[in-house]
Amino acid sequence: MAVGDITFFNEAKAYMLDGGWEAADDLKLAICDNTTAPTAATASPTLSDFTQVGTAGTYVSGGTSLGNWGAFVTQSSGTVTMDSTTNPTWAQNASNDTDAYWGIVYNDTDASDAALCYVDLGGPVNMATGSLTVTWNASGLATISA
Repeated sequence: MAVGDITFFNEAKAYMLDGGWEAADDLKLAICDNTTAPTAATASPTLSDFTQVGTAGTYVSGGTSLGNWGAFVTQSSGTVTMDSTTNPTWAQNASNDTDAYWGIVYNDTDASDAALCYVDLGGPVNMATGSLTVTWNASGLATISA
């Protein structure tokens, strides 16, 4: 896996195809350390399966909203795109955590905070010595085409 790679959890792919989430559900990106490394095979992944970085600096527990599911998933000419117009940024702060490894995209509206996918940040990223910005690919996080 390389820095910037996005991997969808196997369980989340099945849940999406089953129509598990609602258009108004809020998706967020949480930043996590390497206590538990995510894998596609993580069974029933939720945000609580992973350890978020500390909140002493600019990081707020739960992360940053990427928008709602209805805006996150679009379809045009048979191609489904998953994307967010929000590129989350956490400003450098001496009190920030020093070991960011993963960004976990999850459904904050879901009672269990079901996780959708994760992005490799190439950690450890030291948020005390520099800002952290996750910039999504211009083509989106993922596309599905017929």
